[in-house]
Amino acid sequence: MTDHKKKRRFFRQRKLSEDCASKPQECSRLQKATRTFLQNKLAVIGAVILLGFIVCAVFAPYIAPHPPLEMDLTSLHKPPGTPGHLLGTDNLGRDVLSRLIYGSRISLSVGLVVVSIAAAIGTTMGLLSGFYGKGVDIVIMRLVEVFVAFPFLILVVAVIALLGPSIYNVMLVLGLVSWPIYARLVRSEVLAIRELPYIEAARAIGSSNARIMFRHILPNCISSVLVTAAMSMAGAILSTAALGFLGLGVQPPTPEWGMMLNDAKQFLRRYPWEIFYPGVAIMLVVLALNFLGDGLRDALDPRLYR
Repeated sequence: MTDHKKKRRFFRQRKLSEDCASKPQECSRLQKATRTFLQNKLAVIGAVILLGFIVCAVFAPYIAPHPPLEMDLTSLHKPPGTPGHLLGTDNLGRDVLSRLIYGSRISLSVGLVVVSIAAAIGTTMGLLSGFYGKGVDIVIMRLVEVFVAFPFLILVVAVIALLGPSIYNVMLVLGLVSWPIYARLVRSEVLAIRELPYIEAARAIGSSNARIMFRHILPNCISSVLVTAAMSMAGAILSTAALGFLGLGVQPPTPEWGMMLNDAKQFLRRYPWEIFYPGVAIMLVVLALNFLGDGLRDALDPRLYR
């Protein structure tokens, strides 16, 4: 961390402390986390960009100027600014802007489902591994190492080639190969938490292992899981686009950003806008998620609220 960032964090902590001293009733952890997040300009920008993509995905039928699959063979490769086609058309006369808007549905949906699957499996495995230790820990950690030993994208491509390309297979495979990062993270958190006095007190009053894990330990791991999920969603969207570009992801004619890149690559020299706009969309949403994850990391850092 640079000196400039250290100074910014120091003054941010001091300001929060002064606010708490003057207005103790307003010093809930949620309020301080929100204030810290809003002070991070890049995180706010990322949240706004991501919100824009979410709005486009939800209200695509009302925002898109044309149906995403509508072809006009008399309007092939129209340049940006053409009346009725703000971002031009592709090699089949389909409106690029409309396909980008509908493509946000695919990318965000895949990212959300992949992160949900990976987080659910990884968090459960990490809880079991860190809490029980011994044989359970050995088995789960060796399983994690097996998954980590294979190059991520090569493993995904191999499984997709075996199962067949489809959006459902993409979501399932990406989710199943992404859980080790959550398992390792949660395990490390559990190992630090399980010996704390309040966990010993819960054991002393007869709380079951399940209650201790899910009532007392898991809530203290959620902030780390949320931050990792934001970062992992960006990776899932990139992986989906890469598979679409290779022809192993979403299949035509469904609008998807990676597949749009694949369709446009052969026209790169003559009609560069067809490959430019999907690339910009992928870059913006991934950048927004990374900014958001960075902001959440700072806002949910418990050291700020001691």
